[in-house]
Amino acid sequence: MNSMLFLVIVFLPVIGQLVVTAMIFEEKHSFLGTILWLIITWAIPFLGPFLYLLFGQRPERRGRVMFGQPSYAYSPPQNF
Repeated sequence: MNSMLFLVIVFLPVIGQLVVTAMIFEEKHSFLGTILWLIITWAIPFLGPFLYLLFGQRPERRGRVMFGQPSYAYSPPQNF
């Protein structure tokens, strides 16, 4: 039982770190921003991923919501 508890305590945070790393690579950060967030999340084991989830994620910009219509029916031009 102690071995199982040890494995869960060690590998569950590592799996979480890998998930957050994948999220960082999927976001559209600059090269420097990506490197900075990777350093923060891996250098600060529990607080780093939490900080990324609070401050690092970028919201996706989508068009207006049109009720009663599918999302592909109205696609306004994207101005960035």
